[in-house]
Amino acid sequence: MPRIRNFKDLIFFRASEKIAYPHIDQLFGESGRHVIDWKLIERHWGDLMQVAISISEGRLSSATLMRRLRSNSRKNRIYKAFREVGRSVRTVALLRYLADPALRARVTAATNKVASYNGFSKWLGFGGVLADNDPEEQEKLIKFNTLLANLVVSHNALDISDIVRQLVAEGWSITADQLGRMAPYLRAHISRFGAYATDDLRHRPDPFDPLLKEVDFADVELAA
Repeated sequence: MPRIRNFKDLIFFRASEKIAYPHIDQLFGESGRHVIDWKLIERHWGDLMQVAISISEGRLSSATLMRRLRSNSRKNRIYKAFREVGRSVRTVALLRYLADPALRARVTAATNKVASYNGFSKWLGFGGVLADNDPEEQEKLIKFNTLLANLVVSHNALDISDIVRQLVAEGWSITADQLGRMAPYLRAHISRFGAYATDDLRHRPDPFDPLLKEVDFADVELAA
């Protein structure tokens, strides 16, 4: 279950106009409003199942479905039926999230992992934002950055595995819980910009003269 953004701005929908929920009724807004239209879902249930089966069997892509539903969506009955199903499913998911602390902990942990990976890949893409409107170049940037991040993650995972094996061989006790808390997004040992040593160069520049006494700017030709 992914984290739901803008949780506080989402609307909870009632199963019936006559239902009131003790202690949490305010989440559903004014009584009589925000009610699931179950009759609409029932009327178009066959159409909904046909669309679902077509997607599961690969006969209809989700992108094609969304494009069709967007066209004249306010008049599209199937769109409205899907919207009612989505409202009911989302309301149940929100209520489960509120009622289950363990579920919230799992969602938060999974979200933190994704955020850590995104931050790590962004750190590797130190070149900045691609100033190009070409979609192919933008796609290259995304794919190459993802490839680079996966390569570094794999390298870190191998290094961590080697170190863990060495510690176990030395008699250290390492539990599965400790391993589960480790992430392969280490970056302190990575030199993104390389190392450029100049102390071994044979030619050494002259000492810097802050007063520039030997420079006559009158003889310097300015570039056009």
